Amino acid sequence: MNPIRNFLRRALEKHPLLANSIIYGTLCTAAELSQQTLTKKVISEVPRPIEYDIVGRYSIYGTFVGGPVLSVWYRFLDKMCPGTAPKILVKKLLVDQFFFTPQLLVLFYVTMSLMERKQDLLEECKSKFPKTFQTSCLFWLPAQTVNFAVIPSVYRVTYISCCSFAWINILCWLKREEVAVEQ
Repeated sequence: MNPIRNFLRRALEKHPLLANSIIYGTLCTAAELSQQTLTKKVISEVPRPIEYDIVGRYSIYGTFVGGPVLSVWYRFLDKMCPGTAPKILVKKLLVDQFFFTPQLLVLFYVTMSLMERKQDLLEECKSKFPKTFQTSCLFWLPAQTVNFAVIPSVYRVTYISCCSFAWINILCWLKREEVAVEQ
């Protein structure tokens, strides 16, 4: 395990944007695959095939959108609010959850709608944003407390990627819900 850990550490230190993007993209792909396996093979009464086009969209989003955005964001946030003192921790949590997260969720839904070639790129986002953001607060506030209090800056996106594996499974579930139709 040491050679892998050493390789990751060197990659994250020398090429943080690239390494974080690859890690996040890989975990997005794995999360969507695990979520589809669960819903289509385990829970489903009749096994259904994996939809690799959807897996591909999560891979593209994670590698080329989510990973780079998160990498740049956490570097910026650490420079803006250096340290782990309680006041700094609370500031980081609030800025991350209530300033950055809403934008990231909009980016997620709009990017996915764009890749799905939907006519109205905002329809799904408008419908699902409130529940997704509420769920995000319940999941990410505790996870980010650990992140900002304990995790060294260079490992921050990797830690977030691991948390994201669970979160993206939740996000996949929320994304699969039907869009509420306005009357």
